[in-house]
Amino acid sequence: MNSNSLRTQHKTSKRRDRRRLLVKYGVPAFAVGMVAAAIAPAKAEPAPASATPGTSPDLALTLPPIEVVASPISTPLVVVTDPKTPRQPLPASDGADYLKTIPGFTSIRSGGTNGDPVLRGMFGSRLNILAGGIPTLGACPNRMDAPTSYIAPESYDEVTVVKGPQTVLYGPGASAGTVLFKRITPRFEQPGVRFDGSVVGGSFGRNDQNVDLAAGTPQLYGRVTANHAHEQDYRDGNGRTVPSQWDKWNTDAALGVTPDANTRLELTAGTGDGYARYAGRGMDGVHFRRETFGLSFDKRHIGNVLDRIEARVYYNEADHVMDNFTLRAPDPASSMPMPMASEVRRRTLGARAAATLLFGNDLKFVGGIDAQSNRLDSRSAMGMMNYADLPWNPQATMWNAGAFGELTWYASNAARVIGGARVDYASARDKRATTSGMVSSPNPTFDDDRSRVLPSGFVRYERDLAALPLSWYAGIGHAERYPDYWELFSADRGPTGAVNAFSAVEPEKTTQLDIGAQYKSDKLDLWASAYAGYVSDFILFNYAAGMMGETTQATNVNAQIMGGEAGMTWRPLAPLRIETSIAYAWGRNASSGDPLPQIPPLEARVGLEYARGAWSAGGLWRVVAPQHRYAAGEGNVVGKDFGPSAGFGVLSLHAQYDINRSLQLAAGVDNLLDKAYTEHLNLAGNAGFGYSASTPIVEPGRTVWVRMRVKL
Repeated sequence: MNSNSLRTQHKTSKRRDRRRLLVKYGVPAFAVGMVAAAIAPAKAEPAPASATPGTSPDLALTLPPIEVVASPISTPLVVVTDPKTPRQPLPASDGADYLKTIPGFTSIRSGGTNGDPVLRGMFGSRLNILAGGIPTLGACPNRMDAPTSYIAPESYDEVTVVKGPQTVLYGPGASAGTVLFKRITPRFEQPGVRFDGSVVGGSFGRNDQNVDLAAGTPQLYGRVTANHAHEQDYRDGNGRTVPSQWDKWNTDAALGVTPDANTRLELTAGTGDGYARYAGRGMDGVHFRRETFGLSFDKRHIGNVLDRIEARVYYNEADHVMDNFTLRAPDPASSMPMPMASEVRRRTLGARAAATLLFGNDLKFVGGIDAQSNRLDSRSAMGMMNYADLPWNPQATMWNAGAFGELTWYASNAARVIGGARVDYASARDKRATTSGMVSSPNPTFDDDRSRVLPSGFVRYERDLAALPLSWYAGIGHAERYPDYWELFSADRGPTGAVNAFSAVEPEKTTQLDIGAQYKSDKLDLWASAYAGYVSDFILFNYAAGMMGETTQATNVNAQIMGGEAGMTWRPLAPLRIETSIAYAWGRNASSGDPLPQIPPLEARVGLEYARGAWSAGGLWRVVAPQHRYAAGEGNVVGKDFGPSAGFGVLSLHAQYDINRSLQLAAGVDNLLDKAYTEHLNLAGNAGFGYSASTPIVEPGRTVWVRMRVKL
């Protein structure tokens, strides 16, 4: 691991422009620097006469309190949150860890990190995830490196979630929803420096360091975001050690040109790596390397009709290595009794261009095109062989080109009609020369190409009521999704009678109704969203026992889905805030009448926050109901249903102190009662660690953590 040093020269003048920051990865020096900043006295700025004595109005704006329930900021359909805001439970290790704090999201758990996000029971490429405007897809055929495993949430400024097939602007598929991790760098109106950093320490060796540094002038800026996070194996509520150690680091840089307030040209580059030990897999991830490059252009307020032009080109590479000997000893009784290693790689090249047109004050149209190409390769070795010495074996090439348009009609000051459509040309080519298994044989679909033209669209009506602070919406959307890499190439078999999954798995077609409402007043906020849909050719995985372990079959069925989320924020007294949320998802295999697998159970959260002056304290009670609807042996490429799951409740507490306008200290205890519990969406423990094939992984026991944040 690289060393880390942080030197800060700080003057208390308003400009604060003589600050130097040197960052490398590690723990001690960075933590010392942060603690020194906490102890150093800060020059107090006079509070306005209207301010309450002992309270600075800037504190709430600069350093917000801990969140325990991520309520919608925009509408029940669109959720916007700040990933830099402290949140309970323990600060997220990756994108999936962060998303599961938003009502409607869960995660297929695999131990300490790198879970796979699920929205309303829908998984994989049904959820379109972009980080910095770029889709970052994993390469592992079993999604050990899920797309969110490459995302460090705190290095972004905003997370936007659009539920359901209710936008066409950000790429194909997205039948469950769209997630945008955004970096927003405001233009420097005068030369200056901005800094946002945090450190976290906690149980089981947890330690995080995050740095976000930007410097610039009105014409030019540079920004660097960097993070490192580590955790040892955790102990569950029964006191048993769960193999779950992990370590990650990321660095991203941006150089931007802003000749005026409405023009921006930005060049970005990023890299990262890490490792993770998995109690629920036969191999561990020993490398999660990624490289990302992008160039974007944005011009706003151009004219009366042409209002905006935006364009982006990007390249990213995910290089993932897994083995069974670096972080564990090979299990002689398993199907991999000797040392084995495998390296997989995905290279993605893409582009997007869009224009915004305004027609008077009533119509806004956003239209454009996007395209991306994916190339996947692999190589593996056994025994004393070194995988890095072997040539790459092509696995697949996939590409997509789409055209989209979205129109908003402001029918009145209180009513809006939004509609959109896109059409995609999707194609995949099987580059596997041989089939895998005990004995390799020629692949019957080698170099075969499959392609399809897929339409998608939606229309939605939104209304604000004049008599009440209430708004509501109703929309219907249709999304056709081409099978992703994992659905075409990871399953051992395809639909009955097919030579493999690639030859026969059909695209999914989802039609869904979304409705919702939101009420806002001084003391009470209420919101609710609900959905009901039908999925033709839903892609389902069936698991069966085989001679060399489990085998999987990818097939198509029809499915019915429905559910919703609701929440409340109540402020009965000025210092007190009570938040609640509830989320429910339901699915049915319409072809067989059985429940749809991998559907999370009913979940509720109740949060309490008391704030007075610079102090605040609160708690979170998370309650999850039993799940009796399941389909044993069915699921997706990552997980399957084992059977029913028990309900549980977890209590967590936290406190926070804003030392001054720029410095915040927070502490918490997750799972205060040290409860032993398991999530319904889970991986079974691996026999190499002493688990049976149907034993789900138990979650962490009592966890204590402390977080310090500096924002300058």
